[in-house]
Amino acid sequence: MAQGAQTTEKVGPIYPIGEPDMIEEIENKLKGMEKSGRLKEKIDEAIARSTKSAQYPRPVQGLGKSRKARTYYFDPSIVATSDIKDTTGKLVVAAGTRVNPLDYVGMSEWLIFFDGTDPGQVLAAEALAKKYEWMVKPIMTNGGPIDLMRKWKKRVYFDQGGNMVKKLGIENVPALVTQDGKRLRIDEITY
Repeated sequence: MAQGAQTTEKVGPIYPIGEPDMIEEIENKLKGMEKSGRLKEKIDEAIARSTKSAQYPRPVQGLGKSRKARTYYFDPSIVATSDIKDTTGKLVVAAGTRVNPLDYVGMSEWLIFFDGTDPGQVLAAEALAKKYEWMVKPIMTNGGPIDLMRKWKKRVYFDQGGNMVKKLGIENVPALVTQDGKRLRIDEITY
């Protein structure tokens, strides 16, 4: 027989496939769940879980409550790990160059991080935001931002996963972040 030619002869016994078709099994199970009403129940449970997760995100872990006033600073500078070029290929920042974003743009709003489940922190954040005519961006680390948005009729943010507090080195809340020259000033405030 020529190389690459296919053979049709049997090499061993042939048996019918014994396992049920997986797609058919899934379809049958879903049809059964739909008839019994269990499918709608499962969908409603998933919607409720998603809604609750959106309304009450997972709290930022590891934060304490500000017990005494404390001030520290954060330098937002980064060092470029590779050359950064514009769309025409012109070098904008050379690799190894230290760049501070505050050299190019300042903070347009201050940031207040607070625990939305602590009524004292909520009042302190609201008072601060009102004092500065809402030029303070409220960022919750715990609680329900949607509830507070409805109450304040203002946008309220949530530090999902604690990325911002980790980056800024915030250990206690409430904490106010403002610009001080080419660095960020972080004040843990008491109320």
